[in-house]
Amino acid sequence: MSRTARLLAATAAVLAIVPIAGRAVAGEDKEIRRQDSFGGSCVKCELSGRNLSGARIIGANFSGASMMGANLRDAKFLASVFVGADLTKADLSDSAMTGANFTSANLTNARLRSSEANGVVFGMANLTRADLSDVEATGAIFRKAIMVGAVLRSAILRGVIFEGADLSRAVLTDIEATGANFVRSRLTGANFRSAELTAANLSRADAQGVTFQDAELSNATLSYGAFNQASFRSTDLTNANLTGAIVDGADFRDADLSRTMLHGVDLSGARGLTQDQMDDACGDGRTKAPRGLTVRICNGVRLIMRQEPPRPAMRMVPAMPAKTPAPPAPPAAPRYFTILER
Repeated sequence: MSRTARLLAATAAVLAIVPIAGRAVAGEDKEIRRQDSFGGSCVKCELSGRNLSGARIIGANFSGASMMGANLRDAKFLASVFVGADLTKADLSDSAMTGANFTSANLTNARLRSSEANGVVFGMANLTRADLSDVEATGAIFRKAIMVGAVLRSAILRGVIFEGADLSRAVLTDIEATGANFVRSRLTGANFRSAELTAANLSRADAQGVTFQDAELSNATLSYGAFNQASFRSTDLTNANLTGAIVDGADFRDADLSRTMLHGVDLSGARGLTQDQMDDACGDGRTKAPRGLTVRICNGVRLIMRQEPPRPAMRMVPAMPAKTPAPPAPPAAPRYFTILER
């Protein structure tokens, strides 16, 4: 196809979008015709209940749009803006939304199952009871989002920011959230069973009644957080930092506390602890052990075990014994001269 022909085709495609957007604003046509590509501005459009499944939307602006119950399954809306949009009960399953912005959007009861949301901004969005199971959202931002009762089962959330978010009663079982930020978040009653939370930051989080059973929290920071009645059963807390945390009524049965920092922690009301666990952990003069147990004092020094690279094996070969020098030859027998006189 010549360059002129391609230019004419692109112009025709753009012109075809105009009447569609116009009908959307006017609230007409329940079915939105599927386009190969859609861009431009649709601010405060009325798209409730529309079928946009499989649509390719790049760099579009849907700020303040009404998209309640819209079908966006398998759609691609890359780098698009949905600030303040209403997507209540919308279906975004299997969609690709990398780089999109949903700041302050309403996604209550929305479905985002198996969607690709890497780097997406959900700051201050309402995701109450939203289903984000199996979502891939590495580097996404949920700062101050409302996620009460949300389901994030088996989601990939590496490096995600949940700072100040409300995840009360959320289901986060089997998630992979290495290095995630939950600082000052509300996690009351949330379920993190079998979650991968290595090096995650949960400092000053309100996590009363949270379940971390069988979770991986090695090198995580839980300092000054509230973990009353939380379950740490069989949890890996190796090298974790619980300085100043509140753990009254928390269950530590079978938890791995190797080199866990318990400075300033009152464990007198904790459950399931043994002396072996206390011997593995690291406390200070302010740490209060359960009745009948003692805590190992580490003087504020955090022990970090590093695995050295394997060194080549050295085989010791016994040295060959030196040859024994031959004994000196015995002295020659003396010679006697006889003088014969004539």
